[in-house]
Amino acid sequence: MSGETEYAYVVEGKMALPYQYFAGAVGSKFLIALRDEKRILGVRCPKCETTFVPPRQTCERCFSDLTSHWVDVGSSGEITGYTVINYKEPYQPKEPPYVLALIKLDGADTPFAHILNCADGAQPAIGMRVRAVFSKEPKDNILAISHFELEP
Repeated sequence: MSGETEYAYVVEGKMALPYQYFAGAVGSKFLIALRDEKRILGVRCPKCETTFVPPRQTCERCFSDLTSHWVDVGSSGEITGYTVINYKEPYQPKEPPYVLALIKLDGADTPFAHILNCADGAQPAIGMRVRAVFSKEPKDNILAISHFELEP
């Protein structure tokens, strides 16, 4: 529309969007095993034999139902990727800087992201072996695994 003036208004402020979500039957079973038994569970597809961690209800490759195919996976694995978090956000589980690594556990075919603590200034690298360190206090979320650390 020619000849009309456009106006832009900027309203500064903060908006909090707290929410909770239900992990579902599959996610709940995974989190309860972490919290109560310090076990890491995955689901294994009966058709394509892919093991998913964290578990999911349906295989993303062949669409098979996975809800009755639970398996224990190891609490050790290897780094498949990582990044260093250098900025602070209120929802982060730890003060920066910290390492967030993709970890493929022994017995799993898919990696998942979690905190990696590197002692004595060690630098992470793809292929390094790591192991889970469980929280001393029970947690109802993925932080039941406090962090991963490099294996000696």
